[in-house]
Amino acid sequence: MQKRTLGKSGLEVSALGFGCMGLSFGFGPAIEKSEAIKIIRAAYDGGVTFFDTAEAYGPFMNEELVGEALAPVRDKVVIATKFGFENGIPTQGTNSRPERIRAVAEAALKRLNTGVIDLFYQHRVDPNVPIEDVAGTVKDLIQAGKVKHFGMSEAGVANIRRAHAVQPVTALQSEYSLWWREPEKEILPALEELGIGFVPFSPLGKGFLTGAISDKTEFDKSDFRSIVPRFSADARKANQTLVDALGQIAEQKRATKAQIALAWLLAQKPWIVPIPGTTKLPRLQENLGGAQVELTPQDLQAIHDAISGIQVQGDRYPAHLQSLVNR
Repeated sequence: MQKRTLGKSGLEVSALGFGCMGLSFGFGPAIEKSEAIKIIRAAYDGGVTFFDTAEAYGPFMNEELVGEALAPVRDKVVIATKFGFENGIPTQGTNSRPERIRAVAEAALKRLNTGVIDLFYQHRVDPNVPIEDVAGTVKDLIQAGKVKHFGMSEAGVANIRRAHAVQPVTALQSEYSLWWREPEKEILPALEELGIGFVPFSPLGKGFLTGAISDKTEFDKSDFRSIVPRFSADARKANQTLVDALGQIAEQKRATKAQIALAWLLAQKPWIVPIPGTTKLPRLQENLGGAQVELTPQDLQAIHDAISGIQVQGDRYPAHLQSLVNR
């Protein structure tokens, strides 16, 4: 797989990363540990060198899983993890106080069974802690050799600029895909100006863009999508138009919908590295194939023409979580 560099940081990773969250958190019950390890290692064998986890995924069990799975190849991969929630539990609110950041770093190093965290993201901006204090604390961890790079997630432009002035931000991780293009307005121009890489999570629209989800799909009660307005039955039915349009383009390119969605993201900027996740080996192989799909300017125009008039229905977060994003 081709490599990409996240912004001006010099951090080189595979063009596609692997989002590990869904193996143990967020999309229904965790899969068997042995199966999860098998998938992570298959991703590495397929050329992936960039793996994403967080203390909040589980909480804690995902980091341990990633650490164990990647131990044999630790020196050949980049592992990203995150701090920022009280006790590592998103429903308990944000906590990016300096002492909490330091404690999370120490705990993550142990769970990941590693001597250094390659990329340490603030999971969500904490309105109660000046972003300069957050960036300064990570800067200290970098100087101490415990962290290599600083990242932010779902942060707004003002906070990105303020943080970047204290400790250069290597990457921003936020949602971006063919059905959530909000970052194109302000985020992408600011990242380009500052030389910051972009790591889109949910690049396949939490599975919707693959075509595997319909208005008849029933989600497990532990699946986050069961409370997301965009995944209500009515919204799914309305949003099928986007998937159908994607399917027509995929057919012309002899690719799958997922592969076109990933190739489209890769074509936007050379410093964009999507991190699709999956619990299934066939889906992993399909996703990896997206890095091999080349979209011409004509293809990109055709995609633009096909979807520009489609209005995606439903908010991407329930009301009580909206305040956590784009701070």
